[in-house]
Amino acid sequence: MTGQSRPAPRPNIGLIPPYVAGRPPTVRPGMTSYKLSSNENPYPPLPGVVEAVQEAVAQMNRYPDMGSAALYAALAETCRVPVEDLSVATGSVALIYQLVQAFCEPGDEVVFAWRSFEAYPIAVTAAAATAVRVPVLPDGRHDLPAMAAAITDRTRVVLVCTPNNPTGPAVSQTELDEFLAAVPPHVLVVVDEAYLEFVRMADPVDGLATYRRHQNVVLTRTFSKAYGLAGFRVGYAVAPAPLAAALRAVSLPFGVSSVAQAAAIASLERREELLERVDALVAERTRVATGLRERGWDVPQAQGNFVWFELGERTADFAAASEELGIMVRPFAGEGARVSIGETEANDRLLRLAEGFVR
Repeated sequence: MTGQSRPAPRPNIGLIPPYVAGRPPTVRPGMTSYKLSSNENPYPPLPGVVEAVQEAVAQMNRYPDMGSAALYAALAETCRVPVEDLSVATGSVALIYQLVQAFCEPGDEVVFAWRSFEAYPIAVTAAAATAVRVPVLPDGRHDLPAMAAAITDRTRVVLVCTPNNPTGPAVSQTELDEFLAAVPPHVLVVVDEAYLEFVRMADPVDGLATYRRHQNVVLTRTFSKAYGLAGFRVGYAVAPAPLAAALRAVSLPFGVSSVAQAAAIASLERREELLERVDALVAERTRVATGLRERGWDVPQAQGNFVWFELGERTADFAAASEELGIMVRPFAGEGARVSIGETEANDRLLRLAEGFVR
């Protein structure tokens, strides 16, 4: 007998920080509002993808293929990797949860940059592991030497978000190689490539080549961003076979729905057309970032589908001013705001806001 009057969750559950999703746009009479708060792809689904989804929906009374065999085959062909080196899940965020669950005992340490993807501390705390946050550099980049120095005997996992959400910069291959050389081989290094397709920089990370050279590297990727399937929740990991097997072992049975599998396969078949849309978004990103700098804003090097405003205590004011213009941004209280690249009109309104906002 414990003397408790009701069931109690593990103590770490009460410490899990909430995930704050991007708010939907506020409806304003006579004005089209835009959601720039969730890093979504603004383009509608491609023809062909919609038809594949509709066909899958007609079979919704049946369970999905738990082995996701057709999706694994399509990913193996696209990435030119063995099926045994893959694991699929409900978005790359689910893979992060699974990685911490599979490789960390309670109290083990997980090192990551901060600010970075806000699901990291949630996943770490949910597993009763210990989060070790290493501040990003003033320009929003990962401080990889400091992250390597933060590794201790208790470290089991290091998360490298490239491009970094929400600040924007990406790690170079040279930086990643130097970092991996400093990481003990028993420490798992997760290269979170959710925004991989948007990177346009010298010496970009070649994730697949990196995973092939290291037995402790996992790549996590998603169909939510470039492929525009955020509503269907499907992501995948590429890793050496023993690591991928561990991920599959802790995955949720039937986690990736039939509809999501069909949409992902159809999207891979139309990858070239989708990447043309990514090129258009990158061109808009360049226009926005250039316009912001011309207006006096020192924004970090954007390599995702968003830009970052370092605002400190003016963050709430910026978010309120954005909402008045019919664009919803993602504020991080006391730090800054992340703004997705969206429709041309939405991006134009952001530039107008940047022109008049008193910093």
